[in-house]
Amino acid sequence: MSVSSAEEELSEDEYRGLELIRETGGIHQSNFWKELDVSSRKGSRIVDTLLDLELIEREATVYSGHNTYYLSPTAKDLDFSLLMAGDMLSPFVGDEEADPQSDLFSQWVMNLAYED
Repeated sequence: MSVSSAEEELSEDEYRGLELIRETGGIHQSNFWKELDVSSRKGSRIVDTLLDLELIEREATVYSGHNTYYLSPTAKDLDFSLLMAGDMLSPFVGDEEADPQSDLFSQWVMNLAYED
């Protein structure tokens, strides 16, 4: 994944926080600072910076009986090119269950294999 200009401005801890949120696909803020091994105060500052740069989203939630926030990567931060093979979207994207034995999946894999 390429580094955006916003990411270039991040401190080492802020970048580690962003990578944690990306790798987990989302994490509760109460666990975020513990995983980073920083104080809750510093964890909150990291979250504020990532929010200001629109690199993550924050949603109020209840976790283990406590009010907290759920932190997730922004949709614009996701690399959808990994779902593409040529001009064909992966058949595993969507509400329907895809059959790995299907012709559609085989065609997608062949497109992926023969990309430049």
